[in-house]
Amino acid sequence: MKRLTLAAVIALSASDAFAVSRYDITNLTCESVQALIRTEGSAILAYRSSGILGLPIYDRYVRDQQFCDFGEVARGAGVPTTDKKYCPVKKCVASEIFRAR
Repeated sequence: MKRLTLAAVIALSASDAFAVSRYDITNLTCESVQALIRTEGSAILAYRSSGILGLPIYDRYVRDQQFCDFGEVARGAGVPTTDKKYCPVKKCVASEIFRAR
């Protein structure tokens, strides 16, 4: 019984650590978005597509490599903000090194 309780406590505390915040960045500046990612480490950012009838788009963006899973690398990406069409951020993508040939 003690092991089960200990396992439950560890599982609950670990799940909180992996929680990722979600933000609608429609009304944010590039500097605000970059500061948000710097502070959070990783975040899901949502915004409207400029090309496909305002389709909502969202993805996970990270501060650096330590927030990527095994087999992924942090690569440059961009999101639209109120002051810039392309605000530089990073997101995790599958590494070419680990792909089967």
